Amino acid sequence: MMPPLKTDLIAPCGGELVDLVAERDGQADLARRAQSLHSIQITSRAVHDLELLAVGAFSPLKRFMGREDYRSVLDEMRLANGHLFPIPLTLSVPESAELKLDREVVLRDAGNELLALMTIEEIYDWDLEHEARQVYGTMDLRHPLVAEMHGWGKLNIAGRLRVINLPRRHSFSHLRLTPATTRARLKMLGHSDVVAFQTRNFLHRAHEEMIKRAAASVNGTLLLHPVVGMTKPGDTAYHHRVRTYQALTSTYFDPRRTLLALLPLAMRMAGPREALWHAQVRRNYGANYLIVGRDHASPGTDSNGRPFYEPYAAQELVGEFESETGVRALPFEELVYLPESERYVGVSEIPVNERALSLSASEARELYLARGKQLPEWFVRPEVSQVLREAYPPMHQSGFCVWFTGLSAAGKSTTAEVLTDLLLEYGRSVTLLDGDVVRTHLSAGLGFSKEDRDTNIRRIGFVASEIVRHGGVVICAAVSPYQTTRDEVRSMVGGERFIEVFVNTPLEVCEQRDPKGMYARARSKQIRGFTGVGDPYEPPPDPEITLETIASSPEQNAELILKHLLRRGFIRRDSTDD
Repeated sequence: MMPPLKTDLIAPCGGELVDLVAERDGQADLARRAQSLHSIQITSRAVHDLELLAVGAFSPLKRFMGREDYRSVLDEMRLANGHLFPIPLTLSVPESAELKLDREVVLRDAGNELLALMTIEEIYDWDLEHEARQVYGTMDLRHPLVAEMHGWGKLNIAGRLRVINLPRRHSFSHLRLTPATTRARLKMLGHSDVVAFQTRNFLHRAHEEMIKRAAASVNGTLLLHPVVGMTKPGDTAYHHRVRTYQALTSTYFDPRRTLLALLPLAMRMAGPREALWHAQVRRNYGANYLIVGRDHASPGTDSNGRPFYEPYAAQELVGEFESETGVRALPFEELVYLPESERYVGVSEIPVNERALSLSASEARELYLARGKQLPEWFVRPEVSQVLREAYPPMHQSGFCVWFTGLSAAGKSTTAEVLTDLLLEYGRSVTLLDGDVVRTHLSAGLGFSKEDRDTNIRRIGFVASEIVRHGGVVICAAVSPYQTTRDEVRSMVGGERFIEVFVNTPLEVCEQRDPKGMYARARSKQIRGFTGVGDPYEPPPDPEITLETIASSPEQNAELILKHLLRRGFIRRDSTDD
């Protein structure tokens, strides 16, 4: 049994929780006042942050960070008053004449639902590169948060918050426990030590073994605390995950020592810093131990195939600050299964000459679920396997996005139209989002500044991601000249289901074709900022497919893409074609 931490000396995490939610009697008055104030629609990430600020999950933080706190967190992992806080928590907004100091504004979600009032006390610039390098350790656009940051507003605002309504969450409402309620429930279970387990994936048998061992090692209660806010694009949707957690805890865990609660956290995938943040958050929910496994909160590998973070760096950082957070890391190495002895051991404990089996979540999706194969029972419980089979149909029934990029008149739309017909022939339902058509219907009113172009591409990307999420096929053909925005879209859709096709037609050939006379108008200065003439085109450095259109016809290029999709399993030939 591990020696206890002196938690009575820990402050402020685990102490009094912040409560920013207005009293019910005052909510109506605030709502009436909000009708006459300027509104700001905040992002989904900011909505999650606001919710956890309001209930005290980020205590001692009471608001989005001002300039001094922000700078101090980036460089020192501390608020300006010295309190440990490793992740910047800011509210980024576009530049606007409506933003003035001492002015009260309304914060609303994407559905225009009223959430809170903010009195603006600070308006300040932020440095994307400095934040990315200090917190995430990279500028690589394959890091999902770094890619997302390029779409944030140029300014941060901060000030007093009065929360009128928490976001509406209709699913699993009985499991959405605030820090105060969680601590009360844990106290009722009667064990002084609480082991929290952070997860954004389904639980396989090795996870189950690990968390049971961890709780037993301190004779404590298990707080199974999965993230149901924003995780890594491509992760299993939380609705499916929660169903697996419910099945496991009701059958395979001791209810007298287990509490399942959901955490609406927007993850940053920041590796070691995020692990330390997770420890602080779980302290506010009543835990004094946190299981920290290999690659905690890592987004995987960068554009060169190297891990963003060292595999056990998160364990080291959480351990370094345990006396300050009041949360001790319970480090675990990867567990593997020994079929001969039917047990799980750490990778360093594998007996000589004994076979060991292991399977990652991504491998389970690619090697089993995507191929319609049953997951092995040593890997997951049957109840979990059933939910996952429902969540992940075989690859040839799953959604994907083919994204054509290249100069105007490169041949994107023509090839996309041929590919659409071929995929329909294979029985796939296809949506074609052509850049010009989208401009007419979805992005009418947008100009051709960089900001407007990025907005247009993000709109296409959002629609594409929704189609893919619901199992559809979407083909997008848009110039999409900027690499950062294309990587943003890749993250929206999920890298495993995004196929970037670079139509590599030289500028001089595009100008010779010029079916709409756009290049001629650009050369004569009738159009300014036209891609390839007055504005740059950034070729993708590592597309899945590169097409040449001078020596190859649209039909030949579409066949090349079709072969790629067949190899990936997104489509399959009928048995009569074999």
